[in-house]
Amino acid sequence: MSLFSNGSVHVSAKTEYAIRATIELATAGSDASLTAHAIAAAQGIPLRFLLNILADLRRVGLVDSRRGPSGGWWLTRPAEQITVADVVRAVDGPLVEVARVRPGVGAPGTPDSVSTLWVAVRSGIRDILEQTTVADLARGQVASS
Repeated sequence: MSLFSNGSVHVSAKTEYAIRATIELATAGSDASLTAHAIAAAQGIPLRFLLNILADLRRVGLVDSRRGPSGGWWLTRPAEQITVADVVRAVDGPLVEVARVRPGVGAPGTPDSVSTLWVAVRSGIRDILEQTTVADLARGQVASS
């Protein structure tokens, strides 16, 4: 996941759609399943793209599916136990690195405090993704750092 691109936050479409798909599954309830078509239609996600995302989510054990007339997709554990960070890692790999930048690295004359600021921002983003669950998002809540 490339959170920083030229100093701005960047979230891939794949990550955005994966989060929206898991929220859709969470709102369906723990005893329900949804077809990929239903998720795609509800969230405005291209079906083929969604199927690839659901395959990534299944590969790491966040969702599962069953074929047939009563089939569909569902979360494999309660939405309260799935963080946004889990979803991001499933589709885009590791979260942004929070390694400390060496003093003096960057543009000439950049104070060390600027490098420290960006490390703190990255850390704050990571903390929010780790603390916010899919259930929180389904309820319209976001954890604060």
